[in-house]
Amino acid sequence: MSGRLAGWPLSIRSRAARPRTFGQRGQSVVEFSIVVPVFLLLLLGMLEFGIAFTHDQTLTYATREGARTGASLGNGSAGYPCTTPNFDAPIVAAVERVLESPGSPIDITRISTITVYRAKTDGTSTGSANVWSLDVGGGPTVDGRALDFKETLTGWAPCSRNNGVGADALGVSLTYHYPFQTSLGGIIGFFGGSSWSSLTMSDKTVMNLNPTNQ
Repeated sequence: MSGRLAGWPLSIRSRAARPRTFGQRGQSVVEFSIVVPVFLLLLLGMLEFGIAFTHDQTLTYATREGARTGASLGNGSAGYPCTTPNFDAPIVAAVERVLESPGSPIDITRISTITVYRAKTDGTSTGSANVWSLDVGGGPTVDGRALDFKETLTGWAPCSRNNGVGADALGVSLTYHYPFQTSLGGIIGFFGGSSWSSLTMSDKTVMNLNPTNQ
């Protein structure tokens, strides 16, 4: 027994003199290999959720701006009659301004359509809707700039919109394919059998049409 341990109690000397076995070292490695992946998965999940939340908030703001513009248009006015071609273009332009504003995280090419529709009281469509499909730079010009969407389906004529008593509710909706920013999608795919590269997000805003001066 070394001089350093000679004066210690026998139980302490026994433990101090006993080296760690290979089994104990192996157990530590196994525990580490279990804990670290779980911790990294949680970390990636929190990071991905934060980024996705920012994208979702931008979509919400965009549909809100579009619905607000549509509500103010009503069914047209003397300066902007309901017979104007591409009547809903200002609505789509309002949506695009948010999606393509400086600092926006949205890749607009991941939005296939923007829909302007007559809404029920629960916010769903009555079936009357105008659909604007992605066509980068191929849409009508608003404020000197060509829109990235063009009207491909007209199912709700502007002149039929009621902005008087019992005003119609106008909804603006879109669907966005959010691309994973971290390796979380690949990890989920590893456990689920297929890799996830994107997540589908949808947003809509509904507002009643405002009375307009004819």
